[in-house]
Amino acid sequence: MASNSCTQTGPEPNQAAATQFHLSLPAWAITEMAALPAYLPRVEDRMAAVIRFARLNTEYATGGPFAAGIFERDSGKLIVLAVNRVVPLICSCAHAEVMAISLAQQRLGCFDLGAADRPAHELVVNWMPCAMCFGALLWSGVRSLTMAGHGPEMEAITGFDEGPLPPAWQEELRHRGISFRSDVLREESLTAFREFAASGAQVYNARQG
Repeated sequence: MASNSCTQTGPEPNQAAATQFHLSLPAWAITEMAALPAYLPRVEDRMAAVIRFARLNTEYATGGPFAAGIFERDSGKLIVLAVNRVVPLICSCAHAEVMAISLAQQRLGCFDLGAADRPAHELVVNWMPCAMCFGALLWSGVRSLTMAGHGPEMEAITGFDEGPLPPAWQEELRHRGISFRSDVLREESLTAFREFAASGAQVYNARQG
């Protein structure tokens, strides 16, 4: 169901108290992450975990149909898996990529996930990042981006507006030393988006048309 209405899911708004905010994963995600292997050496296994989290986020109605993971690129060590939390946390910035990057930085105690004294880190997503998350990944320090796919299919299926990416986005990644690959479990990801569309869940674009 496409909608630009804002459904209040938290406490009554209080401008005087709004001096901080808190973003968190749903309880099920914490439990599911703890059950995963510490290392997922195969990129297909990393993507399968991300797509599973996206599906569960739809199933539990805890956010949009998007998930992202931060891994050590070479070893496959799992740092964090995160999901979209826009609607339940009343925050348009709480996209899966922003959640994953921010949680990884907090867990590792470093704002630069590509620091010289650290292993290279990879962002794994179940579709091409939106305009906001593309910017976030550029500044995060990740050295690698792995996508289930890119192109118009996800927007056509779900109705989400992902915003304008730079026409030369691939060159922007190369220019910053970020390797990338796409079409990892593409059809599995598109199936998950179709499941979201069939669920009738809210599409939370701020503007329509």
